[in-house]
Amino acid sequence: MNLIQAGSFLTLHYRLAGPDGSDLINTFADKPATLSLGTGELAPAIEARLIGLEEGTRTRFELAPGEAFGERNPDMLQRVKLSLMRQLGDPDEQYHVGDVVQFPTPDGSGSYAGRVQELGEDWLLFDFNHPLAGQPVSFEVQVIGVL
Repeated sequence: MNLIQAGSFLTLHYRLAGPDGSDLINTFADKPATLSLGTGELAPAIEARLIGLEEGTRTRFELAPGEAFGERNPDMLQRVKLSLMRQLGDPDEQYHVGDVVQFPTPDGSGSYAGRVQELGEDWLLFDFNHPLAGQPVSFEVQVIGVL
């Protein structure tokens, strides 16, 4: 049997559930996922739990608050002037608490997201933490193939 190791190419079914037990991702009812360990497709803490599992294994593990997606960082709450938002995006956009907004990276090669936490008169407060930062999650996996 093949064991999962760093850099393995995997075919698997998996289910990631949030703190309330609801599915965030679930491939069990559809096609299995294929991915390579170490490429950032899964959180490092989840990858670490997969190392050493045998092909054919089906298991579930719990990750403590902050283990999978880091702790909440108050420095990741940032106010952004509404004038800048209008300049960068649609000048007529109406923002609401809970909206997720994409921002370009400084070099323009990618993007990152922030969730609107609060609306001010001329600013928006964004939370740039991962939505599951500081939250416990559970991960169920069925390892189908290991290369």
